[in-house]
Amino acid sequence: MLGSSGAPLQENYDLAMLDLDGVVYVGGEAVPGAPAHLAAARAAGMRLAYITNNAARPPRTVAEHLQELGVPAEPDDVVTSAQAAARVLADRLAPGAAVVLLGADGLREALLEVGLVPVGVEDEAAAVVTGYAPEALWRDIMRVAVRIRDGLFWVASNTDLSFPTPFGVAPGHGVLVETLERFSGVRAVVAGKPARPLLDETVRRVGGRRPLMVGDRLDTDIAGGRVSGVDTLLVLTGVTGLEELLAAPPQWRPTYLAPDLGGLATAHAAPERLRDGRVRAGGWTARVEGGALVVTGDGRPEEWWRAVAVAGWAHLDAHGIAADASGLGQPVPPEPAAGR
Repeated sequence: MLGSSGAPLQENYDLAMLDLDGVVYVGGEAVPGAPAHLAAARAAGMRLAYITNNAARPPRTVAEHLQELGVPAEPDDVVTSAQAAARVLADRLAPGAAVVLLGADGLREALLEVGLVPVGVEDEAAAVVTGYAPEALWRDIMRVAVRIRDGLFWVASNTDLSFPTPFGVAPGHGVLVETLERFSGVRAVVAGKPARPLLDETVRRVGGRRPLMVGDRLDTDIAGGRVSGVDTLLVLTGVTGLEELLAAPPQWRPTYLAPDLGGLATAHAAPERLRDGRVRAGGWTARVEGGALVVTGDGRPEEWWRAVAVAGWAHLDAHGIAADASGLGQPVPPEPAAGR
């Protein structure tokens, strides 16, 4: 249920597609050790791409923020859901086609970059694109909703239901997407994770024949990698904790698992599933007894997490319910980020 890599991941894969919040930084601060881990991966010859479902900020703004945190990044290393949405539209429409824009500057720049013309909600257009837009007026949302219902082709940058703000977790663009879909009866074509266009656009822009998706969220980062047919690395510096990990359905399970981005510099051995139902990883052995996870042994924290994950997934697949891990004393990874 987890993969093996005899060589360090940064040698076995030539492109790391890195989610940002919870992987590279949390809020305004770099994840401890992340800049050094990423510099080492780049020095080993791995290409680094920073990918985000945030369609509001242009790539140069994201790159500047990363540079301030000591992370090696240039604007061309950043790929956003706005760019992926613009690519979806450019592949469908004629050059110079007008597109109704309900979004922020990042989406506007992405449309112009591919030769499309952003226009207002009342203008003649071949399609509409929506993204996070805190300044959007309700009358514009209503007009876009009616035009989508009446048949205008629609691309949504992402379907993230929430994101962190200084005043707490707030509704994301996905809430608007659900509203528009419910009213219009039309399903949006989605560009961001877990849909495939963002990862495809990343490979197209940055290059790489053997990419690895690196993220902290099972339902977007890991699911997106699986949809795109690429291997994935889950890091535990973001929103995924033990409870979420043990409840992950097969389509959300990563290829590799590590406490942080240091996992790029190491080889990964898949846990061994023994005939009696136990799972062994390094010096740890995990099993489920009476619905509860039990772990014995000693070893490296990352091996503990791998043994527990595989034992928990085997139980979930067999019984349809997640194992109880409330009694475990665990090697605690870095504190999870706030929900997004």
